[in-house]
Amino acid sequence: MTAIEPATLRSVFDGEVLSPSDGPAYDAARAVFNALFDRRPGLIARPASTKDVVAALAFARSRGLPIAVRGGGHSVAGYSAIDGGLLIDLGAMRRVRVDAVSRRARVQGGANWGEVDRETQAHGLATTGGRVTSTGVAGYTLGSGSGWLERLHGLSCDNLISAELVTADGRVLTASATENEDLFWGLRGGGGNFGIVTEFELRLHPVGPIVLAGLLLYPRSQAPEVCRFYRDFMTDAPREVGGALVLMHAPPAPFVPPELVGRPAVAVIAAWFGDIEAGTSALAPLRAFGSPAADVVQPMPYCALQSLIDGANLPGRRNYWRSENLGGLTDEAIDATVACASTASSPFSVMILQRYGGAVADVAEDATALGGRSSPWQYHCYGIWTDADDERHIRWVRATEQAMRPWTSGRVSLNFVSEVTDERVRSSFGPDKYRRLVALKDKYDPGNVFRMNQNVPPTPKD
Repeated sequence: MTAIEPATLRSVFDGEVLSPSDGPAYDAARAVFNALFDRRPGLIARPASTKDVVAALAFARSRGLPIAVRGGGHSVAGYSAIDGGLLIDLGAMRRVRVDAVSRRARVQGGANWGEVDRETQAHGLATTGGRVTSTGVAGYTLGSGSGWLERLHGLSCDNLISAELVTADGRVLTASATENEDLFWGLRGGGGNFGIVTEFELRLHPVGPIVLAGLLLYPRSQAPEVCRFYRDFMTDAPREVGGALVLMHAPPAPFVPPELVGRPAVAVIAAWFGDIEAGTSALAPLRAFGSPAADVVQPMPYCALQSLIDGANLPGRRNYWRSENLGGLTDEAIDATVACASTASSPFSVMILQRYGGAVADVAEDATALGGRSSPWQYHCYGIWTDADDERHIRWVRATEQAMRPWTSGRVSLNFVSEVTDERVRSSFGPDKYRRLVALKDKYDPGNVFRMNQNVPPTPKD
């Protein structure tokens, strides 16, 4: 790797600049959530302000350096890491300011959802955020933003009011419904293709601070029946009900019976966002079904729900994912899901069935870059492991993708996908939206400076 001299950048930069010679500090700064990627940037710039972002971008462009941008570092496809070049790490820019009167939050690009939830819940407010507290706001929101609240309040990108961003030519722009409207459309689902977002303005909703939530746990032998009941229950469930069904290995948690620890299981994560008494009645049929080995659905702080699965999604593990929208959840699709889960190559890997729709489907298909809003269900196949046998675990995820293909309908958020090919980008957005995104790329980033993402290349020059 060719060394990049940091002195010039440091002279115009208020934040931290790290090079490989900085040893442990550099290694800590380059580490990402997905340990499948162990990349070594030529230089890491950690801006303290939007002005620093402009300076770092100008430095990279003047030297022809490729760049990667990191918000929370959770990109499963490795976009928040780079070999050589410049990594612009927004991790020092994580301020969250809440206006409880207007129900809005201004969130800097390096913040994570645990920080946002903590600040907004102090006012009994929330917006749809990541299901793991260390997930960064930036990549999550720009790629879609799926969370427990989505059926009631929409995706994170649907709650985006405005964004401040630095474009490839160093301009600082605001995108909203009334300013740079074309760019605002593209930011909601189009990923990091058009600039570095330094601040998000998000709509907040009354939520909590206490919600009815938790999980039901069953032995895997009951999975077919539990999956079918969950499907039928969620088909008609009110929007206040959130959650998912997870085929997993039971964790060594205090509520898990000893004989089930480490064994294949099926969990139903359930949440009710509303009056606790009404939620108790609404979730009663779900809790009464079958013979759960554990039922820990109870009133809890919203922030506790948001951290419920943190332990199953620890940084430093290796991840490879596939997800798809489903046109429906037939008995055959359920059987295929259970069969695929039974062959998982790692005890940390999971298969998830998630009810979609509700407020997500209320947004017109052409209102944002994100597509596939009308799909009623999604499946997620997350290969997660700690050993070095990457090929074996990746093979399981790919085989699952093939097995589930008869029921998929496409257009899933690319945030959930490893190895995003050009074909996958095109099919995810569809031809009309893809053409519109290319036009935006031509306007705001004709040189494809921002290409470490689910990339939409600009029109080739003659």
